[in-house]
Amino acid sequence: MNQGEIMNFVNDTLVKKSEWPVFGAGDNITVYYKIKEGNKERIQPFQGIVIQRRGQDATETFTVRKISGSIGVERVFPAHSPFIEKIKVNRHGVVRRARIFYLRKRRGKSARIKEKRI
Repeated sequence: MNQGEIMNFVNDTLVKKSEWPVFGAGDNITVYYKIKEGNKERIQPFQGIVIQRRGQDATETFTVRKISGSIGVERVFPAHSPFIEKIKVNRHGVVRRARIFYLRKRRGKSARIKEKRI
């Protein structure tokens, strides 16, 4: 077995696939993430704009950016993490890039993304 076949075997048998709504770069989402503190567990929502999705199958991740106070906060989530309780898509945005890192340099009105009309 070569390396590609081994990766496919691991992805098919060991990785638990999660079914999430369809979202991409520019979408405003809320990720409900389980956090363990000692013997207690709570769910923390993280709402922001998806600035990238990368990887595939077991290695897929997505990055969500939000502004907390006046500071930008980014968090990378593994797409198939067992700690993600649910993902809610708040708004679909219209962007022309798969990775919108230019959003990091923008503040205020220039950082807005148009909403996709359905």
